[in-house]
Amino acid sequence: MVVDKQVDRIFHALADPTRREIVSVVLVQDHSVSELARRFPMSFAAVQKHVTVLERAGLVTKLPKGREQRVSGNIDALRKARQLLDQLEATWRLRVERIGQILAEEDPGDRSEPGERTNEK
Repeated sequence: MVVDKQVDRIFHALADPTRREIVSVVLVQDHSVSELARRFPMSFAAVQKHVTVLERAGLVTKLPKGREQRVSGNIDALRKARQLLDQLEATWRLRVERIGQILAEEDPGDRSEPGERTNEK
């Protein structure tokens, strides 16, 4: 499984709860950075930095509208992260299934530890 740098940036960006909240908000409706800053107990500059991290990850885009920068969410970036998570889940489900198969193949009457088995005739 190949993980590209954009996916790394997406997961890094989503690791922060403020950035996750910003993504949630702008997926529903575009907001200016000023509007976003009013929603959080931090400075405008701090929110701007969060938006920059999200923009580098491709999770949001900033578009000029008059004197404002409008921030909107990018659902395609979230889908890319979801695809990776789906691949990881599929890998682990196959591993668990294989463990179940191995356990089912064992002789239920044989409870000795590996290496302690004897060849009885």
